[in-house]
Amino acid sequence: MDKILIGVPVYNEAKHVKPVLQAIGRYADDILVIDDGSTDETPMALASQPVEVIRHARNRGYGRAMQELLRRAAFDGYSWLITMDCDLQHEPAALPSFFRAIEANDADVISGSRYMPNSGSSGDAPSERRDINRYLTNRINTRLDLRLTDAFCGFKAYRTISCGHLPLDVDGYEFPLQFWVQAVAHGLRIREVPIRLIYNDPTRTFGGPLDDADNRRRVYEEAFESELARWVHRLPSPQPCAVVV
Repeated sequence: MDKILIGVPVYNEAKHVKPVLQAIGRYADDILVIDDGSTDETPMALASQPVEVIRHARNRGYGRAMQELLRRAAFDGYSWLITMDCDLQHEPAALPSFFRAIEANDADVISGSRYMPNSGSSGDAPSERRDINRYLTNRINTRLDLRLTDAFCGFKAYRTISCGHLPLDVDGYEFPLQFWVQAVAHGLRIREVPIRLIYNDPTRTFGGPLDDADNRRRVYEEAFESELARWVHRLPSPQPCAVVV
């Protein structure tokens, strides 16, 4: 049986952390939270939960939290890491869909998609976020010969023997751009599973310069091009990655 760790990066989620972790606990026993330097009541809320917590003294970024989760899952002998956010946009009730996909044993990366035809919806993403997602998903698909429908969903399952030792080093929200290039460069098998699109707070921000949509798109594009240059020798054509949809 596959040993699965649920990894939850958290930053200032005092309002949501208890109900989300309690809901995850209905489906999984092993939960690791990365508290990425929260400055609100999140640390106290986490102290009352039966989960393991790694706390950063300062905010180090979403990508850094993802790197740490992948390394920790591999080091501790987990077969899979499933990552999900703690802001109520990723439903713990969707975890069985990932478990079933893991059992199929035909992929190394199982990525949630909010835009597959049967994903369902509760609200919609702000238009500029949807536009950037669509644009960059298309660029990723064209350059890497993939068929993703949602390149930026953080609800994912990673086979640790395949993903746990990738040389990932992007600390910010541009982490997915680096990950997809490396996944293809290392020949990982990718499939998507539908999850509901949920936006409870359309005013939620990235914080800092990424709140400007034009700058965010530029940062993402630069990260993608930089990673392509780094791995161009490992990106065969015309099908650099086997994709299961």
